[in-house]
Amino acid sequence: MLINVDISTAAMYKPGWLIDVALEVLGMTSKGPLSLSACGFPERERIKLQRFLSGVRVNVNIPGQPSAGRRPPRVVKRLTKTGANGFSFIDHNGEDISVAQYFERTHNFRLRFPDIVCIEVGSRAIIPMECCTIPAGQIMRKQMPPDKVKDVVAFATKRPHERLASIRAALGILNYEQSEYIQHFGMHVKTEAESLQARVLDPPTLMYGLGSRPATLTPRGGVWNLMDKRFYRPATIKRWVVVVYEREQRFPRVAAEELVKNFVQQFAALGMKCEEGDPRVLWERPTSISDSLHNAGRKVIEKHHNMGPGPDLIVVVLPESSSDIYHSVKHFGDITKGVATQCLKSSKCHRASRQYFANVCLKINVKVGGINNIPEPRSVPALTDPRNPTLVMGADITHPPPGADGRPSFTSLVGNVDSETAKYVADCRVQTSRQEMIDAIEEMATAHIALYKRYRQGVEKKSPDPKRVIFFRDGVSEGEFQQVLEYELPQLKRALAANDVNAKLTVVVVGKGHHVRFFPKNRQDEDRSGNCPAGTVVDNYITHPTEFDFYLQSHAG
Repeated sequence: MLINVDISTAAMYKPGWLIDVALEVLGMTSKGPLSLSACGFPERERIKLQRFLSGVRVNVNIPGQPSAGRRPPRVVKRLTKTGANGFSFIDHNGEDISVAQYFERTHNFRLRFPDIVCIEVGSRAIIPMECCTIPAGQIMRKQMPPDKVKDVVAFATKRPHERLASIRAALGILNYEQSEYIQHFGMHVKTEAESLQARVLDPPTLMYGLGSRPATLTPRGGVWNLMDKRFYRPATIKRWVVVVYEREQRFPRVAAEELVKNFVQQFAALGMKCEEGDPRVLWERPTSISDSLHNAGRKVIEKHHNMGPGPDLIVVVLPESSSDIYHSVKHFGDITKGVATQCLKSSKCHRASRQYFANVCLKINVKVGGINNIPEPRSVPALTDPRNPTLVMGADITHPPPGADGRPSFTSLVGNVDSETAKYVADCRVQTSRQEMIDAIEEMATAHIALYKRYRQGVEKKSPDPKRVIFFRDGVSEGEFQQVLEYELPQLKRALAANDVNAKLTVVVVGKGHHVRFFPKNRQDEDRSGNCPAGTVVDNYITHPTEFDFYLQSHAG
């Protein structure tokens, strides 16, 4: 029997006065509480704060009054749009009274900040922020605010040796040896980690395009760079435009000119053809993203004397804490208009290195129809054997974050259409919230197999039918394996039959959410970060006794 011990990190709400936490969330600590006044408080900031505070338990603490016998914590439901002075109700005497007046009459407390927004709790009571505190030890059980994710990741990230030391310390806290249940059954728990044998797979060799020196490359330590490399199939950019949502004082024209220059240089270095070396650069206010991007497209057409299409690519420069702008840009590009978009943080791309722009070009080339590299056929014959064309598909499901009641789940399927497994097409559907099995697997797979056959026959002029299909399924727990076999596998088989395809089908369930951790026993086996090297495989001892499973660390940590 094996016991799996690991460490986990949880975000907690900062305890203290609610008004102080609110100011910190909005980055307004230096401005003081009056910056939360209903008059002049931007609606966008109010909604941001409401998203953060909804569901938080608060205690009502009226300054200067005893806390003994107070009510249980209240749960924040929403924020008001007016302050305590402007929010009135009919009291038990039938009198129209404001919240500020109520607190002064009933609790003998005159609010210091009667104009700032209040909270509404589950009982629909309106409570001023200055009378609320957040108790300690409260876990955040909803999606992390985008501007806080980086801080949480930095806090949670530990080097392997530090993580192993924390796990060993946790064993002392758990103190299994003193458990009366373990003692009763005569069991003994080892305090040292298990030692086992692992293998390291050889990495596939990558092929790049004409003019690369050399034309092939074998990654070392799970990493490689693009020095002297050209894309296997570089794309062409006929027209493009740069839209800047950062203030011009922070991202001046000289920075935009440098950005364009760096992109043009890297396009050429990587083999991409850019027919426009001086694209339009536009500074826009982040109020109506769709309108400003439509305007950018019109400016491109006007530049070419109102002839021809709009841009192939829109490069967008974003300010910090710009997740809302990012999502609006992607909605415009992917759904509204069908144009490639590439977002850059102004703090990252300003005075960035050549390597930075080369890495961004990896994304751009694929988005505008190119192929960066392909696996060298002899290094991965399981994928590239011309006698056995292989279709690789992957499916996943994304559920709404905790607290987002009523929102649906989203399912997706992606798969290659070419012989090199380098050109992929995606499909996305909506289904019942939090349902684990995917309803539309058959529908999505049927459409994708038809696309695969059409591309093979029409573009590559090859036999259209795949001989092997590999289906990767993410987001499935161990208790749901049987459901995949009973519900989704038959759908896949029907999709193959609908396209008259007789292929070998392999289903691989991918689980990334486990807590099994591997640490190199010898220092000479570590990679640069102290982890096991990329390609480490464990397929014995700790695996399932009858089912075929394995652990793979496929990339550098």
